[in-house]
Amino acid sequence: MGVPQAMAAVEARASSIRDALHKSQTITDSMVAILGSFDHRLSALETAMRPTQIRTHSIRRAHENIDKTLKAAEAEAKILRGPHEDLESYLEAIDQLRSIIQFFSKNKTVKSSDGVLNHANALLSKAISKLEDEFRQLLTNYSKPVEPDRLFDCLPDSLRPSSDPPGQKNDGKSSEHQNKSLQPVIYAPLTLIPPRVLPLLHDLAQQMILAGHQQQLFRIYRDTRAAVMEQSLRKLGVERLSKDDVQKMQWEVLEAKIGNWIHYMRIAVKLLFAGEKKICDQIFEGDDSLRNPCFAEVTANSMAVLLSFGEAIARSKRSPEKLFVLLDMYEIMRELQSEIELLFGSKACMEMRESAVSLTKRLAQTAQETFGDFEEAVEKDATKTTVLDGTVHPLTSYVINYVKFLFDYQSTLKQLFQEFDDGDSESQLTAVTTRIMQALQNNLDGKSKQYKDPALTQLFLMNNIHYIVRSVRRSEAKDLLGDDWVQIHRRIVQQHANQYKRVSWAKILQCLTVQGGNSSGSDSRSLSRAMVKDRFKTFNVQFEELHQRQSQWTVPDSELRESLRLAVAEVLLPAYRSFVNRFGPMIENGKNPQKYIRFRPETIESMLNEFFESKTWTEPKR
Repeated sequence: MGVPQAMAAVEARASSIRDALHKSQTITDSMVAILGSFDHRLSALETAMRPTQIRTHSIRRAHENIDKTLKAAEAEAKILRGPHEDLESYLEAIDQLRSIIQFFSKNKTVKSSDGVLNHANALLSKAISKLEDEFRQLLTNYSKPVEPDRLFDCLPDSLRPSSDPPGQKNDGKSSEHQNKSLQPVIYAPLTLIPPRVLPLLHDLAQQMILAGHQQQLFRIYRDTRAAVMEQSLRKLGVERLSKDDVQKMQWEVLEAKIGNWIHYMRIAVKLLFAGEKKICDQIFEGDDSLRNPCFAEVTANSMAVLLSFGEAIARSKRSPEKLFVLLDMYEIMRELQSEIELLFGSKACMEMRESAVSLTKRLAQTAQETFGDFEEAVEKDATKTTVLDGTVHPLTSYVINYVKFLFDYQSTLKQLFQEFDDGDSESQLTAVTTRIMQALQNNLDGKSKQYKDPALTQLFLMNNIHYIVRSVRRSEAKDLLGDDWVQIHRRIVQQHANQYKRVSWAKILQCLTVQGGNSSGSDSRSLSRAMVKDRFKTFNVQFEELHQRQSQWTVPDSELRESLRLAVAEVLLPAYRSFVNRFGPMIENGKNPQKYIRFRPETIESMLNEFFESKTWTEPKR
């Protein structure tokens, strides 16, 4: 194709495009005009429809009104039936009522809303009142005093009451202390209200709180549960006793009551109060403003009765025998301290928590003062009890038993010393024990001077110091006082034994010695026959007198008794045999030799075995 032809074709295409664009513009203009007209008509239509929309909204509101009113009628039917048959449905009805009240409160323009609102509010008030009655009835029905046997069943085996008669606790003290470390102490949880009932009580409580009935709820719970708590403790044996009541009691009765109080404290804190805290926490879950004050009020009176007895004992007149029960009481308060702090940790329980801490400190103080009194009482004990036979004095056995018992309380005593002093508690215990032992020995020295016979003085001191040493060696006191203390006091026992022999037997042994004789001559020539007769007569009288008197004396320890007899025999028998062998022939050749040689050496030996047997004057001599 040539150039002219090509140009003609391009011009034809250009003309065609121009025509198309012109048509497109015409269409666009027409569309804009149409859309503008449509927009105007739509606006007019919307204006025309607005009254219809408003009427539709009113109809919908009217339907809601009708629906709420129907639901109110349905809720009313459920509420009139009461909560007892179907509590869950009843609580749903209360929620519906609240929703209805909320709806009509927001939509007061709805015709007759005031009437419905008033009716619904009145109905809700009646519903909450019935709910309150239901809560009270449900709580009362399931709140029963706990029988003692049920409480005992929750205790570990080692802490269950034994069949021992009340008041006889001393023998059991050491075993209970030893058992504590040997047996696992496991408490079974105590169920105060069946677990299935607790969610119902919780739901009822929540509805009362929502209705603003906290005070009514608080009063119902406190009055019901506090009464049950007090009844449970009364059934157990807890009684309110004043300081005056305590002062008037005989010690045996009081000691039994203190033993019981220790069990009551343990049962109250670990079982009853712990169980109460658990149900309180579940019923008032999520509402600390009620949960803590309710628990505080329910337990306040019971705790006060228990602590007041402890205070009465701690403040009563001090006496040595009270030390162990004071330590027992201090021990249980220390044992329960962490649990008391946990249970009574809230601000509402502050007074009870502080009272418990105060009692613990008061018991510690009284125990320490009693300890001091005991040491002084031992030193100054002026009892006129005289042991005529020179045996172990009651004071000695009392003090030694006292010290033995103290060692069952070693850890408690160390804790006690730390209450008042940060020093080494073990060295404090050693110092106290040493002082008590010294005070006892000082007192025994004084008592020994009551004897007119110096031999009996020595025998008495020998017996008592030996008893002290033997008891220390067989107890934990040995570890505290040490081997040196034991060895020193064993030597003291030996010194008294030697003194006894010297005082008792020196005079009689002089009868069997030959004095002033010619050293180069024989013994038989140094004494005249008359002198020999006189020596035998003197020996007989003195030995019979010693036998008669000293067979009434007592050496209670069999080993010590045998060793003392042997020590006397080792000196007396050889001297007597020697004297009889040397001077016997001078008498035997004369008249009535048996008048002078009344005892064969074998008879003397046999009679020595009757010494220190505590035989009476009336017993005939062999």
